[in-house]
Amino acid sequence: MRGRTPLLGLLALLLLGVLAPLPARAASGVLRTPECQGDWLPATPTSPDIMNGKLSFLDLPAVSIGKQVDWRMDPYKNRSWEMMFQSLRWVGRLVADYESTGRDDYLSRATELARDWVARNPPGGRTTSPYAWSEHPIALRAPALVCLSRHVPDRWLKDSLAVHAKMLSDPRHYDAGHNHGLDQDIGLLRIGCRYRQKSWQRLALTRMARSAKLDIDSEGSLREQAPRYALYVYDRLRVAVDTIGDCGLPVPADLATRWKRLPEHISAATQPNGYLVPIGDGPANVQPAGFAHADATVQVFKAGYVFGRTAWGDPQSAYYSIRFGPGQKFHGHEDHLGVTYYAQGRSILTEAGFVSYEGTPYRRWTQSPEAHNVPIVAGAKLRPRTATALTHRSIGEDRQSFTLTDRAYGVRRSRSVLVNHHDDVMAVLDTAERPMRDLWHLDPALTVVSSGKGKVVVANGSWRASLVQLSLPSCRPAGGQKIVRGRTSPYQGWVSPAYLQRVPASVVVSPTAKALLTIVVPGTDDPRVTCSGHTVIVHAPGGPVTLRTTSSGGLA
Repeated sequence: MRGRTPLLGLLALLLLGVLAPLPARAASGVLRTPECQGDWLPATPTSPDIMNGKLSFLDLPAVSIGKQVDWRMDPYKNRSWEMMFQSLRWVGRLVADYESTGRDDYLSRATELARDWVARNPPGGRTTSPYAWSEHPIALRAPALVCLSRHVPDRWLKDSLAVHAKMLSDPRHYDAGHNHGLDQDIGLLRIGCRYRQKSWQRLALTRMARSAKLDIDSEGSLREQAPRYALYVYDRLRVAVDTIGDCGLPVPADLATRWKRLPEHISAATQPNGYLVPIGDGPANVQPAGFAHADATVQVFKAGYVFGRTAWGDPQSAYYSIRFGPGQKFHGHEDHLGVTYYAQGRSILTEAGFVSYEGTPYRRWTQSPEAHNVPIVAGAKLRPRTATALTHRSIGEDRQSFTLTDRAYGVRRSRSVLVNHHDDVMAVLDTAERPMRDLWHLDPALTVVSSGKGKVVVANGSWRASLVQLSLPSCRPAGGQKIVRGRTSPYQGWVSPAYLQRVPASVVVSPTAKALLTIVVPGTDDPRVTCSGHTVIVHAPGGPVTLRTTSSGGLA
């Protein structure tokens, strides 16, 4: 027949990839569409929850929305909860499950909810939620409404998607080089492909490629300064690549390359226990899937990270992180010169972590230097967003050392970090032009069992570790450490192990000095430390570890 491709020819074209395969039908007989399927939808709330009028986000108690939804509700005064509510992705969950089950009541309720939202939330309207048309809810809502449009051809929905596309196209609201920008591009591309608007497709794809180059450097490091967001961006780029494929468009080569490099950065930031190191806006309970990793056990990223470990695939491996690089931005904290340390199957030195985005005094403290393992210059004011230089590195198989310097407090401060493997020891030498003090945040699982004469001993069950501090150049014990735990005025001695959680954790506050050597020795409560000139010998459980302090303030 004229205008039809013969069946054998059509099959051949499908096999060659010239034509995209036709959408499959579920057992219910309903068309399963690429716009509604995939892993872009949240797992909670479930469709039965929504049909019962119960919404649960962020593991917070479910909220009853009733038949007539109050679109201005914000029950927890929580920006993330409100964003998820206004995104309507939970409405998209109903449509996706309609495709799988054929339940017409799912589609009817999704249509009812979306139509009510559109009617009561016009841009700038009197009844409109203040957060409804913020850039991120718009970006996340667009794919949900596109999904619905595959089953509801009504004019009100098409018109609303046109408004969404206009908003997403507006450069004044676009977040280039940021995960929000990626979500905006996905939303615009979905709308452009759904209605065959080439200009929207081209804009979304061009911006997506350019933004990925700004957000992910050539080494695969995310520039948003929080490893947790590298995981988010990786997952969202997978959605972006799927969306590009659904549209029948080629994936930009540079975007694909940078996406594929992210896993090595994520793996490097993953501790031996399988959880991401809690740097920046990232809690300690984020556990990535097993990503490919580099062969090297020590990796230095120009974006401002050193990640090192004894070995891959060993839960008992020692592990450390060091922060330097560009000044604080996006999801980063004022954590430059900060270190973390994990050894013998335990986290020892950690960070305060991430609690939420609300601008509370506690949230502001978690972003401050006081919530990190850093030297703080006494009586000096922090200069926010100061860059830190990595001025020296020496990477051997069993020992590495690094030196970092900046002027974050208006005077030069320097930190030299030496990590010895197998006979586990971490040594940190801090110097400054004015007296400074160190803060050492201990993992909440550790209990301080003794403190005095420059030595703090911590325990986890029968296991022990010691933190020894020496004044330089005398190399005498630096006594006078204070242990702070669970203080609220001002905040100190807390860790947020998960979103919206905080638990007391001990912090060692050092005495002030212009030069201070801190030595962490896992596995013992009695490490002998001896000095002779610039030579320091640490008698670790596995044997003596020798290090040298240099006249320039380094460790070797």
